[in-house]
This record gives sequence, structure tokens and C-alpha cells, in this order.
Amino acid sequence: MSWYNEAIFYHIYPLGLTGAPKENDYGTPVHRLNTLLPWINHIKEIGCTALYIGPLFESVGHGYETTDYKKLDSRLGTNKDLTNFVKACHEKGIRVIFDGVFNHTGRDFFAFKDIQKNREHSPYVNWYCNVNFGGNTEYNDGFSYENWGGYNLLVKLNQRNPEVQNYICDVIRFWVSEFDIDGIRLDAADVLDFDFMRILRHTADEVKKDFWLMGEVIHGDYSRWVNGQTLHSVTNYALHKALYSGHNDHNYFEIAHTVKYLQNMGDLDLYNFVDNHDVERIHTKLQNKAHFAPVHVLLYTLPGVPSIYYGSEFGIDGKKEKYSDASLRPALDLNDYADAATKNPCTALIAALGKVRQGTPALSYGSYAELALTNRQFAFARDLEGIRVIVTVNNDDSDSEMNLPTGSAQEYVGALTGQKVSAQGGRIHVRVAANSGEIWLPAGDMPEYKPVQTNVPETAAAKENENAASEAEEEQAAENSTVTEAAPEKEASNAENTDKASDNTANSADVPSTPEAESSNPQETETVTAPNPHKTPEEMTVGELQAAILAKMAGNGPVDDQMKKTVYDNIWHDSLVNWLKSFR
Repeated sequence: MSWYNEAIFYHIYPLGLTGAPKENDYGTPVHRLNTLLPWINHIKEIGCTALYIGPLFESVGHGYETTDYKKLDSRLGTNKDLTNFVKACHEKGIRVIFDGVFNHTGRDFFAFKDIQKNREHSPYVNWYCNVNFGGNTEYNDGFSYENWGGYNLLVKLNQRNPEVQNYICDVIRFWVSEFDIDGIRLDAADVLDFDFMRILRHTADEVKKDFWLMGEVIHGDYSRWVNGQTLHSVTNYALHKALYSGHNDHNYFEIAHTVKYLQNMGDLDLYNFVDNHDVERIHTKLQNKAHFAPVHVLLYTLPGVPSIYYGSEFGIDGKKEKYSDASLRPALDLNDYADAATKNPCTALIAALGKVRQGTPALSYGSYAELALTNRQFAFARDLEGIRVIVTVNNDDSDSEMNLPTGSAQEYVGALTGQKVSAQGGRIHVRVAANSGEIWLPAGDMPEYKPVQTNVPETAAAKENENAASEAEEEQAAENSTVTEAAPEKEASNAENTDKASDNTANSADVPSTPEAESSNPQETETVTAPNPHKTPEEMTVGELQAAILAKMAGNGPVDDQMKKTVYDNIWHDSLVNWLKSFR
């Protein structure tokens, strides 16, 4: 196995955390990256073993409109600063991956500037998609071109051009030789050309042992991207949605169903998260702030690689704004959180979970087995080489008792509370506190941990939820009377509650959703007839693309309701075009 199979990631958006100006004047470098050096100790202290940081390279604004792939953004410092930063991380045992924005460049990128200057005579005309000298843009370039997401600020690279492929591969080699990075997160991977990704994977395998490629993918069958030829992992937006809505709706069926759905895709080590630089903070999304605890217990124990977005370990808020993601990417002073690991219950929980995860191989490599499930209680096992680790979570305002099958161990200890229980007849009877979770480890086989205070203090919002909870007491009693799998109608009902506004704005650029995404209704697309066979994928509407994809799927075998939902949930035109083209 590789380092990333056991990793616990910390995610930093450096332009935000350092308080860099929103616009780059390309002036004298300001060494803001060096202010992040103290964060390395903090990252290690809370149990994280890897850092995803980016975007880092010279750009005009939010970082995803790249001007120079080989120069640290002037607002952050110099290449020497970045080399020293990665070295400092490695000295603390922390791996580092960068943001690779290879789908598009900014308008200040050298190749685009040359086209502006030399027009048809530029040697870089074919570096971009569909450059048309008979068109124009709002910038009055005197030509038009294909962009990302409808924004001409982001010029789409022609990933099928060998010169572009060689250039990007050279960038990867440069990043490894210059900065000694351990992997790359590919921005907008759901619209990257698959042959291009195969080339990137070949380069990754060459430059460094266990070099990790992880892609940003919003919707779809993740196994299309995660395999031996393309990427090692992708962002797990399916679980992200289930973790917050499953708690807000008191519906653990949604989470359990999502885990099964993901497991049916194969043995994929997905990048799990509850928030990032594109979506609202988990503390903001949760209607009952006390659910911070069970959400993170699940994040650290379900199959996949867990990740914490900077500041969320302190329980900070961040709300999605219509035209800006600035509130999701704030500047923070680490001195304001100097004692957080011992005094802030959110941070103490994250640190405890990091310690448990690092000392419990079953949470990285173990198989998954559902043990008990109701709307408000959920238990599962992670089994590895005869050792069974049991995880229990409770989203109810009252304590709950659970009777669960064990492995061969005669005694279990709660890693977060220190509670010990003896097995009787191959089962343990445990009490799970209200709005909390626990990780039960076989006593003697696993290290025991000093219990920490992990309950998140109630807030005004949590108090308000008490009223709603009390109104549902009768329903809760009925739900808790049986342990069963979710009824199809319950799953379908909750699937319709997807927070489209949040998930659909999980874009790589600091821009609002595309107009087409905002106007598309996944439910309406179910009635779309077969697309015009004379249209190219780029010419098709979202509905036609969805219909074409389903037709391709049907040609390969039966198409079930979950497969249909996956297609209809994807309302991104570029992503659907790439999906349709991936069928051979």
C-alpha cells in the first residue's frame, strides 16, 4: 500500500488564509507563504499527515486563471519560499500535493498573449480549443475561443494537442524537481480529456514513487476516473452531500445507502470531505451544531481518505455568497487558536480522531459491514485481519443503546470516551450519547486513548432545533423500534432534498454557477427524447446529453434507478460532454 491510503489531509487555500489581495499587480513578491510555516506544527498536532495546498502559481485573481505554472504567485512570495515550505512539511512527516489547473489558463498566460499579438500567425493557436478569428469576446480580442464554465477569463486548453500535453507534463516534472511534491489535485477533472489524464498518470508514475493524482469530480460513476490508467482518487461529493443532509434530515439511511452505492463502484479510495473552498462550512450547513461530532466521526471512519479544510477544525462558519466565495476562504491568525486542541471541543475532537485513525489500520484498509441502521442511529464495522473495529453514531437528542456483533475480542474500549464494555455471546451492548459518535476498539489489540471532551457546545441554532426535534418524537419512537434497511420510497424522498445550490456551485473558479446549470431541472430531463444524431456532443443540450449517455449505458446492460439518478444529477454541460465522449 502507499502513503495516501493511510493519509489524513489538511486543505489550505493559501491566497485566502494569508489574506492576499484579490488582484495581482505582478509587483515585487510579498512573502506571505512564510506566514504559514507555524501552521505545519498545527497540522501535525491535530493528526493530519498530508497537505493539499493550492492554487499556488502566478495568476491574476483567485488563482485558477493561471499566468505562469512555474512561478509562485507574487502575492505569496518566491519559488524559494515554496521549496522551503514543502521541505518544512516533509521534515514533520507531512506529504504535500499541489493544485494542478490544467483544463484552462488565464488570459495573461504566454500562449494566449501570443495569440492576441500575432493572431492567425501565432504558433499557439492550436493550444486552445476552437479559436475563431471571425468572432469576438467582451474583451474585444477580435477572436473568440472555448472557455471553462462560460467565463472567458478561463481559456480552455486543447488537451489533445501533443505540444500542450508535453508542456503540462514538463510542468509536473518541474514541480517535483523544484519543490519535491508528492502529488497533484487535478482541478475540474470531470471535464479533462481521458487520454490526457492517461498521459498525466504515465508521467506521475515516472517522476516519483507513489506520486498521487486526485481529481475534482462533482458527479458520475467515480470508477470512470479512478483506475489503473487515469487517477488514484477523486473528490467524494456524493458522501459530502449525504453527511450533512443525512444529519439535517435525521436520516442515516441516506448515508448508509450512499456508502453502498459507492462500494458498488469498486474498491475506490475516495477523497472524503465535509467542506472545502467551494462549498459552505460544515458548521454553517448543520442545522444542529451538535451534529459536528457524529459527522466527523463518520468522516474519519467510513471508507476513504479524510480531509479537513483549514479553520473548520475550530468550528468556524462560512456561507456561500452569490458572486463571491471570499467568506469560504478567510484569512486566519493561528495565534487566535493557540489553545484550540485543548480548549476548543471541535478541535479536540478532530485531534482525537486523527490519533485514532493513525493508530487503527482497519480504518484505512478494513472492509466495511453495516451492523445496525435507523434514521437516528447507525453502526458499522471495519474488519481487517481478524480485528473488528466498530463505529456507532447517534444524531438524536437523547442517548441510545445498541446491541452489536463483535469479532473475537472479549472486551472493547471507546477510543473517544474511554468507556469499556465486555462482549457476551459475540455481541456488545453499548450506550451512545446524544448527538455523538464512538469508535470501539478491541482492548489489548489496539492502543487506548485518553478521553477528550468532544461534545460541541449548543448554539442558538441548536436550541431552535430542539423544538423541531420534540415535534418528531412520535415518529422517532417508531423509527427506533426496528433496525432495517431503508425503504426505497424513503431513499427516493431524501434524494430529492439534495442541496443543489451548494453542490452545483462547487466550481474550481471563483465565479457563480453557469447559466445553463441554473436553468436545468434534472427532473424535467427524464422526458427528453433521443438527441439529434447529427449533433456533436458540444452542440447538444444538457437534456440531450443525459439522454445520449443513458442510451450508451443501455447498450452495455440494464440501467437501474440509481444509474439514472447519477446521470440526471449531473447538469454540467462540459462534464456531460466528456462523459459521453468516454464511451468507446
